[in-house]
Amino acid sequence: MGDFDFLVGSWHVANRRLRKRHVGSDEWDEFPGFSVARSFFDGAGSFDEITFPTRGFSGATVRTFDPANGTWSIYWMNSSRGVLELPPMVGRFVDGVGTFFADDVDEGRPIRCRFLWSAVTATSCRWEQAFSIDGERSWETNWIMEFTRAETGSTR
Repeated sequence: MGDFDFLVGSWHVANRRLRKRHVGSDEWDEFPGFSVARSFFDGAGSFDEITFPTRGFSGATVRTFDPANGTWSIYWMNSSRGVLELPPMVGRFVDGVGTFFADDVDEGRPIRCRFLWSAVTATSCRWEQAFSIDGERSWETNWIMEFTRAETGSTR
């Protein structure tokens, strides 16, 4: 429990998202975001909402901790689709790095998805998403978020 307590508060988020996935592209789209995160269930739950002002949509994440097996489940929602995305990402933090996996589909293709939370400090952290189409032999990172803590009272 409490693994996501570092995220509580307001954050400026620098996003880099791969323009084309699964084709070996190295062209990135960069855009800003702003996130506000809260903790609940005494650290066994986490919620954040992120806005992407230049993209016209928002997202929200709910994270819940299962104390029986020591894992987190991460659920994503996108305002443009209006549904809870399934399956959840499931994993844990080890030595300061959170690693989470799920089987999913991207552009009609079965994939293995991986989230990494790393470089956690009091004022910054990093999240990245990668997909594997070959059974985890290789990974293509397709979205990176660099979080910088916003000043107290900041709303954007």
